[in-house]
Amino acid sequence: MKALYKLLFLASSSMICLPATILKAQTVKGLVKDGSEYVFKARGESIRLQFCSPTMFRVRMSHNGKFEPDEFLMQESYSWPNVAVKATATKTGVQLATANIRVLVNSSPFKVSVYNLTGKLLSADQDGAWQKGESAGCTKQLQADEHFFGFGERMDFIDQRNKKLNLNVGRGKSINGNHLVGAYNINEANYSPIPFFMSTRGYGVFLHTPNATTWDMGSQNGDQYSFASKGGQLDYYFMYGPDFPSILKSYISITGKAPMLPKFAFGLHMGTYSGGTWGHEEQTSDAYVIALARKMREMGIPVDILFLDSTWRIFGKVGGKGATSFEWRETFKNPKAMFDTLYGLNYKVVGLHLRPRFDNGKTYDLLDQARAKGYTYPENGKPGEFVNFFDQKATDWWWNNGVMRVASIGAKMLKTDEGSAFGHLANESDKVGPTGKEIEKLHNVFPIAYAKAPYLKFQELNGFRGVNQTREGYAGIQRYPYIFAGDWPSEWQYFAPVIKAGLNVGLSGVGYWSHCMGGFEHAADPELYIRWVQFGMFSPVAMVFGMDHPGYKEPWNYGAEGLANFKKYDQLRYRLTPYIYSSAHNQYETGMPLMRALVLNYQSDPNVYDIGDQYLFGNNMMVCPVTVKGAQTRTVYLPEGNWVDYWTGQTYTGKQYIHVVTPLDKLPLYVKAGSIIPMQPEMNYMDAKATDVITLDIFPSAASSFDLYEDDGLSLKYKQGDYSQTHISSALTASGYTLTVNKPQGKFIPGSHAYVAKIRWDTAAPNSVTENGQAIKQAGDADALQNASGWYYDKNSKVLWIKTIHSNRENIALQVK
Repeated sequence: MKALYKLLFLASSSMICLPATILKAQTVKGLVKDGSEYVFKARGESIRLQFCSPTMFRVRMSHNGKFEPDEFLMQESYSWPNVAVKATATKTGVQLATANIRVLVNSSPFKVSVYNLTGKLLSADQDGAWQKGESAGCTKQLQADEHFFGFGERMDFIDQRNKKLNLNVGRGKSINGNHLVGAYNINEANYSPIPFFMSTRGYGVFLHTPNATTWDMGSQNGDQYSFASKGGQLDYYFMYGPDFPSILKSYISITGKAPMLPKFAFGLHMGTYSGGTWGHEEQTSDAYVIALARKMREMGIPVDILFLDSTWRIFGKVGGKGATSFEWRETFKNPKAMFDTLYGLNYKVVGLHLRPRFDNGKTYDLLDQARAKGYTYPENGKPGEFVNFFDQKATDWWWNNGVMRVASIGAKMLKTDEGSAFGHLANESDKVGPTGKEIEKLHNVFPIAYAKAPYLKFQELNGFRGVNQTREGYAGIQRYPYIFAGDWPSEWQYFAPVIKAGLNVGLSGVGYWSHCMGGFEHAADPELYIRWVQFGMFSPVAMVFGMDHPGYKEPWNYGAEGLANFKKYDQLRYRLTPYIYSSAHNQYETGMPLMRALVLNYQSDPNVYDIGDQYLFGNNMMVCPVTVKGAQTRTVYLPEGNWVDYWTGQTYTGKQYIHVVTPLDKLPLYVKAGSIIPMQPEMNYMDAKATDVITLDIFPSAASSFDLYEDDGLSLKYKQGDYSQTHISSALTASGYTLTVNKPQGKFIPGSHAYVAKIRWDTAAPNSVTENGQAIKQAGDADALQNASGWYYDKNSKVLWIKTIHSNRENIALQVK
């Protein structure tokens, strides 16, 4: 019988994936049990459908039957487990069913529809959906109740329904030198675009291509949406949740996990132009850097990482500011002694900024050498300037002859800046680097290769988990391991969009993200600096850095109020380290980011779809930055459940809007009722002293729990399960309150510590408190608990304090009656 298609099932020796199990395949004519792919012929096109899990499959289309080879920057592995698939013939084609979804492949016209097991339509191709030619893409039905989230580091919107997007690494191009409508255009900001979204219908799509992509999410037609790549073949993954956390976990199974950072990297990162930004380079010095580092220590401002931006090096003969000579400025008299002094001040890592082009300096001619050896990427048929990070030999030469010149005397990380300049207009010049069809496929993944190289090299050299800061990224960048939001001016108009960037990139699988507190360029309004710092200390990575001369966003340059605010929230962040670190491990395991758009946890609540100025920090705390100059109040939306004001202890019911006052020193901060927030003592740098007491900040409710994660803080042993988790649970009933702290479980043995329970207790003082059945003595005041076990109720603050008798070497059960 003639048909527009022919159904085939072929074994493919080129595929790495393991075979799928086909049940009752004999019921479908022409369908053979073999391999892991279904290959369909439709109107001269070859289409492959491959199940990767019971909730995820991959679709690829080729015009000539030849499929592009696998790439290994977005996706490191293509090996998937066996998936049981039941194939059944239908009147119009074939149904492929797993334990979670049913995929209907229609023969004429060819289209794919996906249903859950209850028969709910999740996604369906439109008739004539498949695009070919210059762009390879697909058009799908848009459901009336469907909303879309993700797409990378977008600064414009949270919900992208009815929007049109172009995803290609870079930023807006200035018009007649006007950055305001170019580089600072938030609608064109694409520092880290990611071709992935999640739909409130319960599914996600990852367009697996390195090419530039376009997305019309209903802007032209309210009944359909479409996506396409510029060049290449159509290649996408479909993943079913139905909840967003499950979809996100499927996505990171493709592009990889965000690794655990070293524990100290959850402390403050500080950048400096060493006293002289561009135009003031003669004022740079190693003495300035040392004085800055000492001042932070003397003023009791916690910090762990310091990096020197571009003016540490001379700007070379060919690339200028846009390239790296690896030669120190003459104003740095003794760089090695500087590094030694900084490490003597207990800074854990000191890093340096660079750019991806080689340059010739006054002493070194690294560009000439690299060109002669073929280690730069060709431009117009001639040796170029960019390090060819796609070639391991070139990468090794860059490391041994460039980076090791600074690493050998003390540098322990890099800030890899301007990865977008490969095949794109650079920030400070009219150069675009390599161009052509081949470069269009490499432009978006160049930032990944660029960040990957020093991350892995320094990880091996330092002997602890890699740290690398980079500005640009694409799908998979979360592995290497954090990005920052870019060079946004210190103006109120950019503050709220930067928050959206963090929320959207978290919705796109990137958990470690940062930004310049107070903005990057220009001197900041002190009020803006205060508000931005509050947000920055509750960001996945806390970083302060500015280009403005001579202020540089250093906290003492913003008045007594600005300094006090900085110290308050920096110290609070360090105290929250056990909570943040435990949340980071949850991120590693699940993909759930530290900084979460509310829709990630409250997918069925339409009220959260457009909220871009509130977010969850971990699973328990909700942060609500104040982004309006002079604002004395702000409106906060409380999702489902009960919420407690972190500062006052006042409890609110959820699913309502509240209007709250916002004094300048107060970041609106709410905690889920029932939360258990572990905290460590105040420290000037991470692990400045032993954590002999863990404070459990508790907001009692019916029943709740928290798993405290601990490991050695440095090594990769956590990947082999060398860590411990302490299960902490609590319950509030009519008869009293119970808090149970189990002994740590796991391979890692943490240091010994007691516990202090800080319980928000808005009822009368308790009659009694017991630990493991033994009565605990009542203390005269809270200070008495610093040196002895006991309990004390502060009726003014309505806080019940309990210091345990036992340590984490035993199970602990506290009862309050």
